[in-house]
Amino acid sequence: MVSFKQKFESTNWSTISEKILTAEHRNIELALSRSGSGGLDDFVALLSPLAGKEYLEEMAQLAHRLTIQRFGKVIRLFAPMYLSNECNNICDYCGFSMGNQIPRKTLSLAEILRESSALKKNNFEHVLLVTGESSTKVGVDYLLEAIKTLNDCFANVSMEVQPLSEHDYCKLINAGLHAVLVYQETYDKVSYSKHHKKGKKTNFDWRLDTPDRLGRSGINKIGLGCLYGLTEDWRTDSYFAAMHLDYLEKRYWKTSYSMSFPRIRPYEGEIDPIVDLKDRDLVQLLCAFRIFNHELELSLSTRECPELREQLLPLGITTMSAGSKTNPGGYSVTEDSLEQFTISDERNPKEISRMLSEKGYEPVWKDWDSSYHGKKDNLTGVSFSTNKKVLKSNSISSVC
Repeated sequence: MVSFKQKFESTNWSTISEKILTAEHRNIELALSRSGSGGLDDFVALLSPLAGKEYLEEMAQLAHRLTIQRFGKVIRLFAPMYLSNECNNICDYCGFSMGNQIPRKTLSLAEILRESSALKKNNFEHVLLVTGESSTKVGVDYLLEAIKTLNDCFANVSMEVQPLSEHDYCKLINAGLHAVLVYQETYDKVSYSKHHKKGKKTNFDWRLDTPDRLGRSGINKIGLGCLYGLTEDWRTDSYFAAMHLDYLEKRYWKTSYSMSFPRIRPYEGEIDPIVDLKDRDLVQLLCAFRIFNHELELSLSTRECPELREQLLPLGITTMSAGSKTNPGGYSVTEDSLEQFTISDERNPKEISRMLSEKGYEPVWKDWDSSYHGKKDNLTGVSFSTNKKVLKSNSISSVC
């Protein structure tokens, strides 16, 4: 089977951009009528400016129905745990970039346990370990120890760290790692090269091949995404993320997948986003991905403001972070100067949980258990509620 790198290199960026920009009414209406079953061709139409301008309400209603049918009215809550802000890369959009003059910190095992205790008090059972990319300070041995320790505290441990080898992923999976988030940041090679100036992250192909290494290692879940604001042509960037997802699902069909939609937030050493992905554009993206893939987990972080996060709930969101801190030790000490970026939704987990309940959603703190791991039928642990009750809404997209 062709690798994704081969598939990627044989797909022309400009050709895809042109298809997106020239999609017609009939293409969009066909995509909506078959609920996205036309695959990437339908996705092209749903990404088009015309769809965003004239069909957003129809897209929103369909995305809402598909989400209720598959996931019910539940939202899984998780918390990121930042273990280190050490980084050997220079990336002009990240607060952890090596060139930024900020205090550096890597949590000790005792400090990790203190963070764990603070998160457990807020009912979290799903934790995402995050670090800068430093193979010396936060290498495989460090991650292995952290995962082994936290597996005794949480039902689910995932991570978002530097890309690793297939062998290293296998070691971490054997220690209890459930999922890995690895965002390409942008699939535009020119833009990628411009923003990644020094370090291992400059290797576009190594990062592009990471989900393949994860798939071969037998990981339970892979998280994909672009960082919106790095590339002017966000629609085409999204197409390549969808193409990547489509390839992975067909090749590693026992693995589940998630997609995130981070937009650049203020940070140390700040640059202005190349393009401002407006709220309405974000709505279109969420709806297009839900219609394209009914099984996909769609995640929304605290980068977005409280009002918008609430308004986006009916459009396909299945996973949200709550009460996030983006600095090492942020849950157990008061220290804001080390954060990777500024969060926008500062509500604590109880407030998020109460908001979800008031809107008719069930906040889920635990939807996976290690007792399922390794069974022959490859249970991936996704056990969302199947509540079929559909919310009535006169105009879902009008909130934007």
